[in-house]
Amino acid sequence: MTIPTKDVHEGLHSEQGAVRGDRVHKAKNPVIKVEDLAWLEFEKPDLDAAERFAHDFGFITAARTADTLYLRGALAGTHCVVIRQGEKSRFVGPAFKAADIADVHRLARAANTSAYTLPSPGGGVGVDLLDPSGIPLRVVAGVEELPELPILQRKLIFNTNGELNRVNATQRPPREPARVERLGHVVLESTNFNKALDWYQQKLGLIVSDFLYFPGQRDQGPTMAFIRCDRGSTPADHHTLAMTLGPGRKYIHSAFQVADLDALAAGSEYLKENRYKHSWGIGRHIEGSQLFDYWRDPDGFLVEHFTDGDMFDNTVEPGWAEMSASRLSQWGPAVTRDFLEANPSPHFIKQIASALADRDNEFTARRLLGLAKVALK
Repeated sequence: MTIPTKDVHEGLHSEQGAVRGDRVHKAKNPVIKVEDLAWLEFEKPDLDAAERFAHDFGFITAARTADTLYLRGALAGTHCVVIRQGEKSRFVGPAFKAADIADVHRLARAANTSAYTLPSPGGGVGVDLLDPSGIPLRVVAGVEELPELPILQRKLIFNTNGELNRVNATQRPPREPARVERLGHVVLESTNFNKALDWYQQKLGLIVSDFLYFPGQRDQGPTMAFIRCDRGSTPADHHTLAMTLGPGRKYIHSAFQVADLDALAAGSEYLKENRYKHSWGIGRHIEGSQLFDYWRDPDGFLVEHFTDGDMFDNTVEPGWAEMSASRLSQWGPAVTRDFLEANPSPHFIKQIASALADRDNEFTARRLLGLAKVALK
């Protein structure tokens, strides 16, 4: 009897797998393998306003000094956002968590630099690096972990699929901030997408879950990658880092896990009542499968609540699909111009002109045409 085979990508996470000549999805012998994102660092001029939004979005203040705000989620772990006082609002960079302190020193030696002791709160050891895009990042280990807080949103009991699990009891989840549980991922734009992706694979041991390419440009290679940590047989988030080719070097968005759809939706209503700017949602993504809801903070940074995301171990091969606005979600409202940042500003036009004039990057005129097609498909 012949057992029929099944393509691993059919109904799993993408339309198709790799073909001969596609770029590799992981390095054979990386310097280290990071385990997760530790935190994201920002600078903002008004820490009070930043903290107000943070609490309404569902963060908890872990610590605050005269010039720095440390935010955390409810699950055990390190603080997940650091906001320092600065003259203007800007994204500084991500910090990745290494398996141990020895890995931090190994990475420092490979980069011909030195590791150093991190200040409180948290302590630990870190090394500062610069990726090929020019984005600064930090790799840390030995940072003190905060205990789980007794404020996780209550798990709801559902009557679904004909199963009667709740009797003589109502379902009344409160309209309150969706309590952030943990940091999930960050999305960055690069003019040197392939060089940067190679660097993250070779230095940090990250592996690609899904590749996307501009319409009609599969032969030119990918222009976006959803990248996860390689934890061996232990499942990791579908993407801890996502990178996309574009005319700039910048932060796109970051995502924070909440308990479930009810928490996400009730939190969405709470943010609307408090007159924050909604960007897009609620819906379910394709790459990563997570339920999502996107918001702009008072400084314009895009932040996402998500729940029910894919978890892959290191046996899943990457998927390949065409990038288009219409396939950003399985269901939900149409993607907005705000989310796509489809309202060209003088700064954006200047950025494109500068990128096209720079012969050392990957954002060419052909890539610009491909990017323009994404919004039309």
